[in-house]
Amino acid sequence: MPMRTDEYGENNPMSEDVRAGGQPRTIRWGILATGGIAATFTEALLSMPDAEVVAVGSRGPAAAKAFADRYGIARAYGSWAELAADEAVDVVYVATPHAAHRAAAGLCLEAGRAVLCEKAFTLNSRQALELVELARARRLFLMEAMWTYCNPLVRHLAALVADGAIGELRGVSAHFGFAADFPPEHRLRDPAQGGGALLDLGVYPVSFAQLLLGEPDEVRAVAHLTPEGVDSHTAIALGWSGGAVATLSCSFTADTGAPATLAGSAGRIDIPEGFFHPESFTLHRPGHAPRTIHLSDIHPDPDPDTMRHEAAEVIRCLRAGATESPLVPLDGSLAVMRTLDRVRERIGVRYAGVDE
Repeated sequence: MPMRTDEYGENNPMSEDVRAGGQPRTIRWGILATGGIAATFTEALLSMPDAEVVAVGSRGPAAAKAFADRYGIARAYGSWAELAADEAVDVVYVATPHAAHRAAAGLCLEAGRAVLCEKAFTLNSRQALELVELARARRLFLMEAMWTYCNPLVRHLAALVADGAIGELRGVSAHFGFAADFPPEHRLRDPAQGGGALLDLGVYPVSFAQLLLGEPDEVRAVAHLTPEGVDSHTAIALGWSGGAVATLSCSFTADTGAPATLAGSAGRIDIPEGFFHPESFTLHRPGHAPRTIHLSDIHPDPDPDTMRHEAAEVIRCLRAGATESPLVPLDGSLAVMRTLDRVRERIGVRYAGVDE
């Protein structure tokens, strides 16, 4: 994945603020939106001694107050703009569905807030580029909430591959699917809300493949579309000029689970389930017994299903005065969005008013 070498911005105004008194202080978070993912992330923050959730914002005051009462948050705002204007917030976690990411994250950046924005980063690469250019112009921290990239076991796996543990990486296989019967009005079937399996689920296997191999040169895809015109089950084939390929899929009508395999010229790595937050993976090499590596083997936090690692990366970056993370670089997020655009073009999914 492309990495920026200038991620530490000397002129970032956050840098001196977080070092006031010579000691790193607690990073103060605002939560934008009050759904399930917002609750999960807030619970992760509440377990961290160097994070404080100080405000929450929603589209209306009732939802914000209920969320604030639930988690003991001091300030509840009935609009996104009020949250974005709160000078006591160091960074805003944008937890809306992805159709609102451009508007919500852009509002916060315009107000001078650092932003951690859920995935998929936006609806398309144009919107993503707008956010990146805004953050860079204002020298503000921005990161896509791709927790997979911050997971210690995934980082260890990527390092092993880069060091040649399985020889030359020639193939990635990754799938993420479940079977559900969503009604037509559900957001996953609604084009106006960026519906479809690809942006909700497919972003994970695509991001995983590009973490290891970078942006592909060739993109092919086929899909089954719902009557509303979004994909319910998509198969993706990616190719790189060096000869590597990836076979990926996503679905909300087929229970594929979430396994992954990395195939190399001198071995392979299997992740039996949950490749985007794995508990373990197994290294296979000719002439050697299979070796299984667990998260608990390499990190004191053995819980794979946690967002604390990505929150810790944001905190580390803000304390260092960084405007982006080397673990989740903005150029990498843009590359993933370009691939998702190419997949949607191949399968015929378009979002009215966005893709024109």
